[in-house]
Amino acid sequence: MTQEQTRITPDVESLKGRFGRDMFNDFDIDDPKFNEHFFDILDEMVAKCPVVRSNVGNGYWMVTNQEGVRKVGQDWRTFSSAKGYMPNRPEGLPYLMPEESDPPKHTAWRKVLNPYLSPTTVARYEDQIRTDVNTLIDRFIDKGECEFVSEFGSKLPGWAFFKNVLGVPIDDLDMLVNSVEKGTFAPPEERPGHMAKVFEYLGEYLEIRKDQPPRGDLVDVIAAGVEYDDGQPAPWEDRVSILVDLTFGGIATTTYVMASAIHHLATHQDDREALVDNPDMIERAVEEFVRVFPPVVALGRTCTRDTEVAGTPMKEGDFVLLGYSAASRDPRVVENPSKIDITRQAVLHTAFGVGQHRCIGSNLARLELRATVDEWLKRIPDFGIKPGTQPSYETGILRTMKDLHLVF
Repeated sequence: MTQEQTRITPDVESLKGRFGRDMFNDFDIDDPKFNEHFFDILDEMVAKCPVVRSNVGNGYWMVTNQEGVRKVGQDWRTFSSAKGYMPNRPEGLPYLMPEESDPPKHTAWRKVLNPYLSPTTVARYEDQIRTDVNTLIDRFIDKGECEFVSEFGSKLPGWAFFKNVLGVPIDDLDMLVNSVEKGTFAPPEERPGHMAKVFEYLGEYLEIRKDQPPRGDLVDVIAAGVEYDDGQPAPWEDRVSILVDLTFGGIATTTYVMASAIHHLATHQDDREALVDNPDMIERAVEEFVRVFPPVVALGRTCTRDTEVAGTPMKEGDFVLLGYSAASRDPRVVENPSKIDITRQAVLHTAFGVGQHRCIGSNLARLELRATVDEWLKRIPDFGIKPGTQPSYETGILRTMKDLHLVF
């Protein structure tokens, strides 16, 4: 272990005074204080504590630095995804394939899914996504104000994913967005009920599609399934789970980055004007927004054997969170990581994950973000926060912005 990775013995009383608890040795990802002091806590962790401990429920670890997160994420044999990504998983919550699986099952599914979300394929969706950006802006631009999250940010990702990738009707998108959000942020005992609605809806859709003539899209591939290593076809419940997992990722994550980017531009006139005058900077700016505002706070693995990470011993069966959000702010790999620098030349982050389970939808997310910033600034180059308002947030394994009131 290098000197820079050494765990610094914390001043427990100082941590409690600042954050309401010892965030190094008694962490809770669902603690409202973590939500309230999100960035300060991440910076404290990544600077001083490469592995933090939680005593909630069965207990878990969270790895916070770039090196440790990459070590865990790239070693699926030691750190398995097959027992889920959520600590203290509520009873009755179905597993999501392929996210909550290991090779060879994971590999079999990603092999057939990846081509439908490749850079080349996603590039074909750009015109439609830009059209949808403008359709949403048309709904409120004449009012001179909007609540960005409900009127734009929670809608565009679903439109982009359902129209272009899945072919699912957008009529019931609001219901799915609400169910996915509550399945993530509701009290743990309520989450299975909300996710069951998503499974039921998408299961019925997949059932209908499997009996229809093929459309040559991703849903056809999911309905057809894959063959597992034992020569058996993937069971129907795994196919439904694939559709749910992709939908979950498609509508539950990009909104936070999108809203945070717009919030930053609303409150930083120089950056806003720079992008208005130099739209060629938008692609690099988007990468910086993804780094600083990662919607996935942390996802978990289960130790398959006794091991260690950053000098911290872990036992077989221990649950370990990969702190993607903290690792993207690691000063050992990002210069001045707490600063939002839209001109940053090299943007190293873990916002889309690492290793086998790296986000399959990253190309689509980047396109949605570029199109949003570009088209928004063309139509609404001067905007700010509505006086008397400020955004509110919710944080767990994901982070979301609940509202953002803008005037222009």
